[in-house]
Amino acid sequence: MTTEVIQPHNFKAAATWNSGGRHYDGVSATIADSIEHCVIRLAPRAGERVLDVATGTGWTARRVAARGASVVGLDLGADLIEAAKGLATEAGLTIDFRVGDAEKLPLDDGSFDAVISTCGVMFVSRPEAAAAELARVCRKGGRLGFTTWTPDGTIAGFFKVMRQYMPAPPTPAPPSPFEWGNPDRVRQLLGSAFDLRFEKGTTVLREPNGEAVWELFVIGYGPTRSLAASLDPAKRDMLKRDFIAYHDGFRNDLGVAMPRDYLVTIGVRK
Repeated sequence: MTTEVIQPHNFKAAATWNSGGRHYDGVSATIADSIEHCVIRLAPRAGERVLDVATGTGWTARRVAARGASVVGLDLGADLIEAAKGLATEAGLTIDFRVGDAEKLPLDDGSFDAVISTCGVMFVSRPEAAAAELARVCRKGGRLGFTTWTPDGTIAGFFKVMRQYMPAPPTPAPPSPFEWGNPDRVRQLLGSAFDLRFEKGTTVLREPNGEAVWELFVIGYGPTRSLAASLDPAKRDMLKRDFIAYHDGFRNDLGVAMPRDYLVTIGVRK
């Protein structure tokens, strides 16, 4: 871990998300349509300088760079960043990937024409700090675009399944990432700096069965992978059982088809 650019209270989160490594790109593939939705609404243009916050393995950054923008992709996870570099090279794209903390961006004020984050910035531990940083690095008249899972959707249910096996949260409990899926909360965080608009969307997770979803996520999705690794064999088997049962609850004759509601937020810097 490149600790000099990550704040100490985020070391654990960095390790958690980092654990998926290159396999995280397979998870990103399952939300590719929601990512494209955000990219289309942000409408990055050739020559613009765009920041992708919580880039993961760089799926969003690659989609923006393919439009001709100059992209910086930033994430807590050093292994994710290394994977992102390799995937960009394989795609024939030049992207500046860096390890960094969304709550303390190592970037200059007003240095980007647009800022994007797809189901990423919502997982920060200090929302107010991250929101202030998004505003700080976006130039006046620049644009902000991000996707976030909704508070009452199936992804919130997915995390509820995992939460049964997690240690008790500290007191006071950290803010829920799903707050970012509530327009009123987003206005509280960013409304003073951006003129905001919202659009809802739904992406569908399609896999043959719940076990296939488990294999995808326990390998490539940091929170699932790190949780499973932390449990004794009996508890891990119980987590696997409940995880599979949850996703098989969305199974039809052809396989799992789980709708996942999200919110797209688009802002213009005041």
